[in-house]
Amino acid sequence: MTIQWFPGHMAKARREVTEKLKLVDIIFELVDARLPISSRNPMIDEIIQHKPRLILLNKADMADPTVTAAWLSYFKERGIHALAINSHAGSGLNAISRAAKEILKEKFDRMKAKGIKPRAMRAMIVGIPNVGKSTLINRLAKKNIAKTGNTPGVTKAQQWIKAGKEMELLDTPGILWPKFEDQETGYKLALTGAIKDTILNLQDVAVYGLRFLEKRYPNRLKERYQFEEIPEDLLELFNHIGRLRGCQAGRGEVDYDKTAEVIIRDIRGEKLGRLTLDFPEEQHKAE
Repeated sequence: MTIQWFPGHMAKARREVTEKLKLVDIIFELVDARLPISSRNPMIDEIIQHKPRLILLNKADMADPTVTAAWLSYFKERGIHALAINSHAGSGLNAISRAAKEILKEKFDRMKAKGIKPRAMRAMIVGIPNVGKSTLINRLAKKNIAKTGNTPGVTKAQQWIKAGKEMELLDTPGILWPKFEDQETGYKLALTGAIKDTILNLQDVAVYGLRFLEKRYPNRLKERYQFEEIPEDLLELFNHIGRLRGCQAGRGEVDYDKTAEVIIRDIRGEKLGRLTLDFPEEQHKAE
């Protein structure tokens, strides 16, 4: 299955982000803590170039905490500022303003030395769809200004939002890149809900999820679906889970579409615990 998703409003968003770049002091790049690399849009590096940046690993409550700590170390080693946050619950958000001030200290000191009147920091929030940008903005602004939703593509236009006296935020629509060179990236994004389910083959996505769990979290897979040993045969794997979860199509046959939906829902709903799909050691190899 080849996964691609690049609606027209995303091409427009890319142009608008480029145009508004000169208006902001810093970029807040929001990524999914479960996919700190796969949920980073490579076009963002190209667009923002040398603009100061703070990477925010959102949905940290859903990610494997040990691996999140390893990712924070990974970014720190590379001189990249990064924080783990949970915008939905509001945890870790107080650190954002402090980190941004530290990153921008030299710039604002220079402005002060030139006699320029102090002003609020201006930040642009960028990230792929469904990563939690609007939820983060509402939390920082302490009011429901930005539209939110648990499906990708909710934010369609840019808007400036005040977050107290110290910060002004520019929300942007989520931008996915036109084509995933590495199809595994597409599967990871599909599995975590960054791509609309309606354009996916959910059986393929579920198979990817099961094989990932077998490799990285086999004990959780066994426990959730009552396996003594995980079968290698895919049909056997689906039949067992389908029967266990009551996904039957009549005459005792398993409904594989329903089974796939159950598997994906279980993974997204943390029924197999807090999972991370990207690992620093794999990124080290890729580099």
